[in-house]
Amino acid sequence: TKKTGEGTGLGLAVVHGIVKSHHGHITVYSEPGEGTTFHIYLPLVEEKADELPIREVFADLTGKGEHILFVDDEAQIRAVVEMIFSTHGYRVTTFTNGMQALEEFQNHPDQFDLVITDMTMPYMTGAELAQKMFGIRPDIPIILCTGQSELINKEKALAMGVCDYLNKPILQHDFLSAARKALEKGASSARLN
Repeated sequence: TKKTGEGTGLGLAVVHGIVKSHHGHITVYSEPGEGTTFHIYLPLVEEKADELPIREVFADLTGKGEHILFVDDEAQIRAVVEMIFSTHGYRVTTFTNGMQALEEFQNHPDQFDLVITDMTMPYMTGAELAQKMFGIRPDIPIILCTGQSELINKEKALAMGVCDYLNKPILQHDFLSAARKALEKGASSARLN
């Protein structure tokens, strides 16, 4: 997930920690020029797995030209999200940090139908950005995304008024469903006002 020389994403130490926390074991076999094979062993569990929560399913995840303001400090994430939403009928404007996004939002608050922001970014957190945007336009639907944030949890995020709180990595279907749900919620609250 990272450029050459910057590491390769999920490190072996992290994988080892996850496997050990589940009482598992990892073996490795490696030959120069031949490659490396890892085997991960996890204990058999006799308990039945919990049922997955029932999710609200939207038959049509296609946008109708709605304008999304997307904020994330990682270029790869911005590119993927822009591609996902633009190929599904949305217009997307991306920003690398909350300060840039807030400036654009202050200048053109009615230009955007939905805001999706990462939580942990330089200069301003996603929660701080959301609060400032609500101060400008209280009806704007906002989705907060996070990898691992100790600063805020889902309950706190929803209590402050965001429409949804998504944990990364986010599946394309879940991203599109959350956007559709937030836009419909935003449209219905606008009709009530």
